[in-house]
Amino acid sequence: MSDVKYGEILEPEEEAERAERVRSRFWRTFRRAARAIPFAEDLVAAYYCALDPAVPARVRGVLLAALAYFILPFDAIPDMIAGLGFTDDATILLATIGMVRAHITEVHREAARRALDDAPAGKPAR
Repeated sequence: MSDVKYGEILEPEEEAERAERVRSRFWRTFRRAARAIPFAEDLVAAYYCALDPAVPARVRGVLLAALAYFILPFDAIPDMIAGLGFTDDATILLATIGMVRAHITEVHREAARRALDDAPAGKPAR
């Protein structure tokens, strides 16, 4: 993957649009899926990693693509199907988090813990 140039994965304009879409819809989708996601802290840490400008662009691009898939209501298995809806999302997210785990730092994890711990009534801080 070190041979891949930035523009071959995600153009700067596409990354900005995808980042804004993820930023605006992540928490709403996360609250709906939280009880089905056993790796919630990793997911929120990945969210913070994806929005961190210090993270390499290709890593942010991959994370933003996986998070965009997570927030879209219609995908391989529609999220509205009880019990199954988030299984494809979870698979994509776990695989992506595993691929970029080295870039998810303790700063991202601490931000995730704060967002999950300090959130009033299931509404994580942004």
